[in-house]
Amino acid sequence: MNSISPILNIMIKACEKASKVIIRDFGEVENLQVKKKGPKDFVTKTDKRVEKILIEELEKNKKNYSFISEETGIIDNPDKDNIWIIDPIDGTTNFLHGIPHFAISIALKSKNEIISGLIFDPIKNEMFYAEKNSGSFFNNRRVRVSKKYELQDCLFATNHEGAISSKLNLRYTGCAALDLAYVACGRFDGYFHNKINIWDIAAGVLIIQEAGGES
Repeated sequence: MNSISPILNIMIKACEKASKVIIRDFGEVENLQVKKKGPKDFVTKTDKRVEKILIEELEKNKKNYSFISEETGIIDNPDKDNIWIIDPIDGTTNFLHGIPHFAISIALKSKNEIISGLIFDPIKNEMFYAEKNSGSFFNNRRVRVSKKYELQDCLFATNHEGAISSKLNLRYTGCAALDLAYVACGRFDGYFHNKINIWDIAAGVLIIQEAGGES
């Protein structure tokens, strides 16, 4: 097992606490979907509950750090050099339809550089994380990007626009954070997307770079 820094430990504990809400609510969403009661509002509440837990847990240990979050936007605290970048549920459409492919994403930007990133899939219990100059890990095991070079042998992930305009071997999973995490551990060979938000990629880009990939 690799050595985990205090910062990364804070991020892991925040994810683990928030994931309990996601797992519980995901079971309820599946029931709502079966009963054909549009669960969109329910999912929105889950997003906000998860975000609230993440912010509270991160603030317990780093009270002055600022935030950028998908649901709330920018939260300016006294320390503007250190910013938590949060996506409480990346892949909310999957969540909405009872598809178990979504993740919590947290990154820490310090002085305009991402120094820590974590992506956690609570349903599969898969955790991907990295710290600057310390390598990338999947469930405590060091990972590296794929070594494939021939395009016909590669599998790429993208969004809808990429999927309809490319002849590459593609997958469109609906969760950018996990797509990036999968590139880092070699499940995918690459990823491209248009018009993406910082909270979707902040953690994943670092994890890929620390796994020997390029972004």
